[in-house]
Amino acid sequence: MGILDSARIKNSDLKQAIVVRTDLEMGKGKVAVQVAHASISAYLEAESADRDAAEKWIEEGMKKIALKVKDEKELFMYFQQAKDAGLPVSIIRDAGLTQIESGSATCFAIGPASSSEIDKIVGKLKLL
Repeated sequence: MGILDSARIKNSDLKQAIVVRTDLEMGKGKVAVQVAHASISAYLEAESADRDAAEKWIEEGMKKIALKVKDEKELFMYFQQAKDAGLPVSIIRDAGLTQIESGSATCFAIGPASSSEIDKIVGKLKLL
């Protein structure tokens, strides 16, 4: 089943990457909550595609990395690349109850999936 196929990841490590927009100037708490939403949502996508790989990621310690992009255009560019590569992805849109306009895309998560496959998409982005 694509990137999450258990045989392909048998000898590789798994991770999840969360990509966050910086132009929204979210507070630290807001960023933390958006990242949490993205992480859980993408995990659920991965679990439905390949339960064994998703469970292996949990067993390996749920490795994650938080990265940044400058704006919505860049966010969607990387999101689409990950989606086109067959990676489990989930985009998060804010409900608009606090700091951000309702419906704003704040971040997305890729994986869990093979670290090398994720790095092909977002490996050049800077840490958040």
